[in-house]
Amino acid sequence: VRGPHLFDHYLHNPAATAAVRDADGWFYTGDLATRDAAGSLRIVGRRATDLIKSGGFKIGAGEIEACLAEHPGVPEAAVLGVPDPDLGERIVAFIVPRDPADPPSATTLADHVARDLAPHKRPRAVHLVEALPRNAMGKLLKAELRARLD
Repeated sequence: VRGPHLFDHYLHNPAATAAVRDADGWFYTGDLATRDAAGSLRIVGRRATDLIKSGGFKIGAGEIEACLAEHPGVPEAAVLGVPDPDLGERIVAFIVPRDPADPPSATTLADHVARDLAPHKRPRAVHLVEALPRNAMGKLLKAELRARLD
């Protein structure tokens, strides 16, 4: 975002300011958004809030969600880390397929992620859902997704 209503800098912390503001005055919020066919934006989460520790790597769920949402058959995705005895956590994706009658396979989606990101970031399991649970403000409720796995 950018505009006169935003703060100029962090007080006495130029390094923090440089991390979130560029030379043109853009402020990087860390929010993830999707753009619909009409060009409207919808905030769908945060980039660095969900860390998955898998196989010795720290993996951001938002990065995988954004990659999955770039697949033509996936308008929305949510990713969780769930306990795994070998990996620490394994990556599990919840997908809203564009065409529920012909959803992309788990293998196709894992290959898509492994091709665009590092192979260790691919989901180990994919669950198809009609919609992702959200609160009244539109925030994704990952706790509800996690409860579906129990």
